[in-house]
Amino acid sequence: MPAGPRTSVLGSPFPRLGRYEPVVPVVVTVLLLCAPADRTSLDGQGGVTLADAASGALVVWCVLRLVRGRRGGDAGPALTRRAVLVLGGPAAAFAVATIASADPAASLPGFVRYLQLFVLVPGAVLLSLRDARDARLVCAAVVVLALVQGTVGVVQSATGTGASYRGENVRAVGTFGALDVMGMSTVVSYGLVATLALGLNPPAAAPRWLRPGALGCAVVLLVPLALSYSRGAWIATAAACLLLLALRGARTAVPALAALAAAGVVLVGGLSVGSQQLAERARSITEVSSSPDQSVTDRYSLWSAAVGMWREAPATGVGPKGFPAHRDAHASLALSSGSDTAGAGVRFQREPLLSPHNMYLLVLSEQGLVGAVALVGSWAALMVCGLRRVRTAHRGGPGARAADCGMVAVGLLAWQGIDFLYGDIGGPSTVLTAVVLGLAAWWALSPAAEGAVDGGSAR
Repeated sequence: MPAGPRTSVLGSPFPRLGRYEPVVPVVVTVLLLCAPADRTSLDGQGGVTLADAASGALVVWCVLRLVRGRRGGDAGPALTRRAVLVLGGPAAAFAVATIASADPAASLPGFVRYLQLFVLVPGAVLLSLRDARDARLVCAAVVVLALVQGTVGVVQSATGTGASYRGENVRAVGTFGALDVMGMSTVVSYGLVATLALGLNPPAAAPRWLRPGALGCAVVLLVPLALSYSRGAWIATAAACLLLLALRGARTAVPALAALAAAGVVLVGGLSVGSQQLAERARSITEVSSSPDQSVTDRYSLWSAAVGMWREAPATGVGPKGFPAHRDAHASLALSSGSDTAGAGVRFQREPLLSPHNMYLLVLSEQGLVGAVALVGSWAALMVCGLRRVRTAHRGGPGARAADCGMVAVGLLAWQGIDFLYGDIGGPSTVLTAVVLGLAAWWALSPAAEGAVDGGSAR
């Protein structure tokens, strides 16, 4: 008797649609960030957005697949021992820091947030990506998001409807608004790094237009990145791109770097796209010790406060979400009362400085050495394992036909690790950071990545 149509784990009668069931929630979570953050807020204050809800649904979806797969006799996706250690270690550290805090109840929301962003969502993404095709679909969603947000940002800068910068509403912030000025720069940077990686190392069976198309998108995304006026994003993007170029070797790296530099000069300098403001912002990077602006002074003061909190409780810190309550007791008088925000549909207001704008110092101050060693060690393990697989793939070993996915994963992880020196979690775009960590975890830890082939599952 002939077999009937193959169904998915959740029982879809359409094989082609069912094939994408596991990765659809990941793609939806990414694309929901195209919507204006203020219109997708679920708590009325911009704290919990549809993207956050979608990331929760992604975790539930993954759990259901695991449970139903076991009941149906299908082994399905599973975490390796290494993946459990790398992702589970930080979860245990978060729990210890929360229990050891002076007010565990107040620290509980912080524990849940850390668990969501650095354990549950990355783990769900790792289990949802079954082969290179799934990973490329997520990369495509990130690029689409970057192009949408970048387009909105360029229009804002050109029409004077962006966030306020030096008295002019010219700062590109996309749909994230003036209250999350780092959101668009993060998204655009992700897209730029991903397209450069795909352009440098396109899939073996890719159409001819993919390489020039990907490199063209990378060049286009330079404009909104520049107009974001985010110094941290500029530095992180430059470093991540240099890493990608180094991984491909001098023969590929030098022409690509020259082309990107020339295109950046033409688009930003030649067309006079905010050239004066950009020049001033770029110069300020080297003036942090001689004549820093108030934003740099505030950042140094916040960093000093974070170090003071850690010295007070070196093992487990002051507890998740504890930085705002302990800030004034450790900050210097040079710290201002807040940062000015205006433009992009927001009236002038002072936003309090509630974090040190450095993820490593934030974790160190709130969770001490226990949390910092576990979390940073987890990221370092992902980077080391990811780089090893990229090197093996470039030599024709396991994962060779998914080397483009590996380049994207390593590039994005490098970008995030460097950007965390100048920023931390917060805002709607943080959900995308969790997805990126999941993509990096898939490449670094999943056996499916090593056996990934073009257009087929590794199982």
